[in-house]
Amino acid sequence: MSEERRRELGDTDAPVEHELKQSFDKTIGEGAERLHRTTRNILVTGVFGGFEVGLGIMAYLAVMHETGNHLLAGLAFSIGLVALLLAHSELFTENFLMPVAAVVAKEGSPAQLAKLWGGTLVANLAGGWVFVWIVMQAFPEWSDTVSESAHHFVDAPFSLQVVALAVLGGSTITLMSRMQQGTENDVARVIATVIGGFLLAGLQLFHSILDSLLIFAAIQSGADITYGQWLAWFGYTLLFNVLGGIVLVTLLRLVRTKELIAQRRHEAPEDPAAPHGD
Repeated sequence: MSEERRRELGDTDAPVEHELKQSFDKTIGEGAERLHRTTRNILVTGVFGGFEVGLGIMAYLAVMHETGNHLLAGLAFSIGLVALLLAHSELFTENFLMPVAAVVAKEGSPAQLAKLWGGTLVANLAGGWVFVWIVMQAFPEWSDTVSESAHHFVDAPFSLQVVALAVLGGSTITLMSRMQQGTENDVARVIATVIGGFLLAGLQLFHSILDSLLIFAAIQSGADITYGQWLAWFGYTLLFNVLGGIVLVTLLRLVRTKELIAQRRHEAPEDPAAPHGD
């Protein structure tokens, strides 16, 4: 009875509120668009995403070098995420909500998701490595600052606290993406982005891309850190970023819109990936 009354009061006869239906359609649509990109587009977009996160790293190091304050530096880092948003580039950890939802709704395939994740991740790291190398050549006086920042991550012993920091890193940026996608207001989207950047960098959450670029910059500036140490840190951070983004944000959103997903799955073509190619 209450469900029938809700439909009478709402703007749609869908099994969820009108705003949620609009958000769902936008989520699935954008997720499907990302899944059907060519390999070339995935790589180019990912490289630019690495550049723009590198811009945030540059701002973060500048403020840390002058103030030593992580919260102020985190606020400065959000410059990189705002650039990422406005330039329509892409970060690996932004792909935990929309593309996953599209796959669940049969608007794309797991193979396409794997290609999107793998290509974006590699391109983010490659583009970011190049950008922070340039930054460290331009500002060698930041060497001690970046070394200290990098050691905070690679020297951290694996523990429940580290797991929690990585889970929060993944869930925070996924929620940021959800907030960006949930409004058409550009000012609101920028505010959501600044919030995400502040929390990620200001609280020193473990984030597989952001913190990798800090570690790369430290290695390039001569810090006593190796790529082997980075890889050991990167492996578990990546895993718990994915779990945080999918379990704490994406899964709950999918449960909330399960009726709409069932409807989409029923209407979807047998092979959503078939008409598309590289």
